Amino acid sequence: MNTELKYLFQQYTGKQADDIVELPSSGSNRRYFRLQNDTVSLIGVMGTSTDENRAFYKMAKHFKAQGINVPNVYLHSSDWIYYIQEDLGDTILFNAIQKGRLTRAFDHDEKKMLCKTIQMLPLIQFKGADGLDFNLCFPQPEFNERSILWDLNYFKYCFLKSTGIDFQENLLEDDFNAMTKVLLRDKTNTFMYRDFQSRNVMIKDGEPYFIDFQGGRKGPFYYDVASFLWQAKANFTDELRKQLINDYIESLKKFTTVVEHDFHNRLQHFVLFRTLQVLGAYGFRGYFEKKPHFIQSVPFAIDNLRSLLNNGYDEYPYLCQILRQLTGLKQFSDDLKKHALEVSIYSFAYKKGIPNDISGNGGGYVFDCRSINNPGKYEHYNQFNGLDEPVIKYLEDDGEILTFLQNIYKIVDSSVNRYINRKFTNLMICFGCTGGQHRSVYAAQHLAEHLNKKFGVKVNLIHREQNIEQIFEAKNQ
Repeated sequence: MNTELKYLFQQYTGKQADDIVELPSSGSNRRYFRLQNDTVSLIGVMGTSTDENRAFYKMAKHFKAQGINVPNVYLHSSDWIYYIQEDLGDTILFNAIQKGRLTRAFDHDEKKMLCKTIQMLPLIQFKGADGLDFNLCFPQPEFNERSILWDLNYFKYCFLKSTGIDFQENLLEDDFNAMTKVLLRDKTNTFMYRDFQSRNVMIKDGEPYFIDFQGGRKGPFYYDVASFLWQAKANFTDELRKQLINDYIESLKKFTTVVEHDFHNRLQHFVLFRTLQVLGAYGFRGYFEKKPHFIQSVPFAIDNLRSLLNNGYDEYPYLCQILRQLTGLKQFSDDLKKHALEVSIYSFAYKKGIPNDISGNGGGYVFDCRSINNPGKYEHYNQFNGLDEPVIKYLEDDGEILTFLQNIYKIVDSSVNRYINRKFTNLMICFGCTGGQHRSVYAAQHLAEHLNKKFGVKVNLIHREQNIEQIFEAKNQ
């Protein structure tokens, strides 16, 4: 092996390789090596599938001629098992956005690189298709009914069956056929990258370069958008996805007419399909080939699937029924609970001190209700608290507390939304007043009800001075 690659290196550069180091492998069966001497560094590839090697080599030549950022390919062995290509370095986009992936708070530079990457996608899809011999594509030239059903059955046999869920194959196949018709509704002469995701984007001199496109074929451009933005471990927020979709659409308009409402509707079907295909791959690579990277990615894909099912997908009723059972399985719901947000809300009297944060995170918000007109100054209300109708009527007729809470809702809603996106598990909010009886109790109670209804989060409500506790159980987040 090393002999063959060193021979190609010397044949291309005219010099011997002084050093050859094998690089970490990815999900494929190809092996990569860095060959170097004092002046040159190249990547050598050994792949057992000669058809796959030939597809990558010839497509790379074509894309480079079209002005697309792909690695230069230089020489191949006569048997097509080995070839050498440009060394793009070691930085993949997946690692370049690591901070954002882990925290779901993507910084300016991470967003800029993601934007730049997805804006280049239409160039690959349209210019890449221009003059391309699709017969080069491996393992087939076109996204068609057969390839769709292969992927759906890949999900069924390699992932769904491994969970132990009972299902009726005929009903599932009916929905698979319905999905196939939806996905093939629009025919386009565009290049479908198929595995367009951040692990297949290299960063060199601040620019994205694209690799591992040999599995591409003629097909709809929606698929690649779904593949990139719903990559399981990319961990994008809904807000960032919307921004990147808009960036993609603006770039797409340079090549074709876009009706944005139709685009979004069509995209959702490809997102569901891609998610099922990915789960099939995770099942095979993880459960059967025992590769830990794929097993670790399963909970992220299940999270994506759980969110997608909120879209309805009326075209596939039985499939959605099975998928809801799947996302509700204990092994997946337990993982969700580990990352679910719980909000603790207190009412308290300032003279007895601000409540301690038992989560150990140092507390969150403390709101002072003492500026609001106090019913406690009237003896009539001393026998009641903020949960009782006379106090509620007094506070709401006065109106100050309603404006106060509307402003608090805006602040807290924003934090809760970010906490959920970033998978934080605890937030504490306290309302204090003079005696912890009227105003703080009313405010805490209403915020608890508001957050549970709007976000479905679990809320632990404690009216400390009243010795009253209430739990609002989590709904689906």
